[in-house]
Amino acid sequence: MIQTIGIIGAGQMGNGIAHVLAVAGYDILLTDTSNAQVQKALKAIGNNLSRQVSRGRLEQVEATDALARIQTVAGLPELAHAELVVEAATEDEDINLSLIHISAPTR
Repeated sequence: MIQTIGIIGAGQMGNGIAHVLAVAGYDILLTDTSNAQVQKALKAIGNNLSRQVSRGRLEQVEATDALARIQTVAGLPELAHAELVVEAATEDEDINLSLIHISAPTR
């Protein structure tokens, strides 16, 4: 059973994925190469959750619980205990290649 999901990339796509999955009840580990981007993502998620509450789409307790399920982590090694990892990193070849090398299984 999947409970913890890691998300690589905290841009628009990554924070949207984190938001939806946290509302659905999953624990989220969110990382990015930039701490500023992670903080920006948390602020955006908080604002979007507040908007959902104001429109009656979520109860305040649901929004609070969803935001509490999102944990930021410093890097890829901290995603090791996630049952699923979603890559939503920027389309930068160097970054994408580094992800392949990090995640490739060793034999």
